[in-house]
Amino acid sequence: MNILVVGGGGREHALVWKIAQSELVEKIYCAPGNPGIAQHAECVNISVDDVHALTEFAVQKDIDLTVIGPELPLVLGLADALRARGLLVFGPSKAAAEIEGSKAFMKSLFAKYNIPTAEHRTFSDAEAAKAYVGIQGAPIVIKASGLAAGKGAVVCQTISQAMDALDRIMVKREFGDAGDEVVVEEFLAGEEASFLAIVDGETVVPLAGSQDHKAVGEGDTGPNTGGMGAYSPAPVLDAEMVRRAMDQVMLPTARAMVAEGRPFQGILYAGLMIDDGRIKTLEFNARFGDPECQPLLMRMKSDLVPVLLAAARGELEGQEIEWDERAAVCVVMASNGYPNAYEKGQTIDGLDAVAEMEDCVVFHAGTKRQNGRIINDGGRVLGVTALGKGVTGAREAAYAAVRRIEWKEAYYRRDIGHRAVAREEEEAAELEEAGLE
Repeated sequence: MNILVVGGGGREHALVWKIAQSELVEKIYCAPGNPGIAQHAECVNISVDDVHALTEFAVQKDIDLTVIGPELPLVLGLADALRARGLLVFGPSKAAAEIEGSKAFMKSLFAKYNIPTAEHRTFSDAEAAKAYVGIQGAPIVIKASGLAAGKGAVVCQTISQAMDALDRIMVKREFGDAGDEVVVEEFLAGEEASFLAIVDGETVVPLAGSQDHKAVGEGDTGPNTGGMGAYSPAPVLDAEMVRRAMDQVMLPTARAMVAEGRPFQGILYAGLMIDDGRIKTLEFNARFGDPECQPLLMRMKSDLVPVLLAAARGELEGQEIEWDERAAVCVVMASNGYPNAYEKGQTIDGLDAVAEMEDCVVFHAGTKRQNGRIINDGGRVLGVTALGKGVTGAREAAYAAVRRIEWKEAYYRRDIGHRAVAREEEEAAELEEAGLE
């Protein structure tokens, strides 16, 4: 098989790394790719938003399956363009991808089909939104309705912060057209979890649970980012919680999309808030999370390619996925200053040393090869991902690798997985007290 992966970040490196392990695959292309991806695939200099060029390339190279990584080409209709040429695609149509491309559409879907979510209102006028915030009070959450690279949701502890967020999004246009509409919603307390599933329109196959860390600062403080780290499994998603999430959120959403004439095929990713056993849906994404994709694919023992093919063909029913019992933790190493301004072009050292470590993979995100060196070329630069016994063991292995990688002013959080580690320590203490350890 010839496979094309669209994208050039850490998620796409993980996808290419996993796809390359399949005996079904002869050749992998990745557009545009990155230096890490180039170890497994032929990188092609086509931008993810160039729908025409990507489609023509897929036709020219007789691509058997295209796997679309980022949200932008999905929202632009790349999957539709490829299918119109008779090509097999893993990824939702433009209409279905609106579940991520428009939070206003997503929230209206929730309301129509009784999918649990936060109380909210949608606004296209900044002054009306401000008036509503003044009545509701704080804490409150302001979200740009369109695509904002994971940075468009602002948790506001005061009314002043909420007014500032509305100005930034709607008046100063910090996220461009994504701020044409905003969703203003109630603040939800609890623990967040990422629930990803592979969907072929009708059938929903859940992946292992995961949890990411969106905030840039330790203790989950500071502005949101695309994600500073992730781990799998997520202890909060036990068997009972998975059943509830499927029954209350995932299956009803898949059925709702069919009823709306927008059947969803691809990765359906729900951001959930869980509080005292109750689930509410924060958002939906139409693709693998980044960095959740990295620990998930590290733990996946099954061949990914047959599952992607089954979903693309509408034949997912009966597919099962086997998982490594060990946990996986991904620590994102970023350029200092991210998610704001940062310096590029610094030489990254230590990658060869980490490559020799067992059960550890460094997934490239914002890197570039220049004069034989690997340099940082983006905000999120590397996703250092390791397997281990429990999240505690996986985290120790990931940070051992992180400490071997250096470049000028590299930044990373030192507390990835802290909730799961605290749970594991509590469980170990209870066992010890009971004399069972």
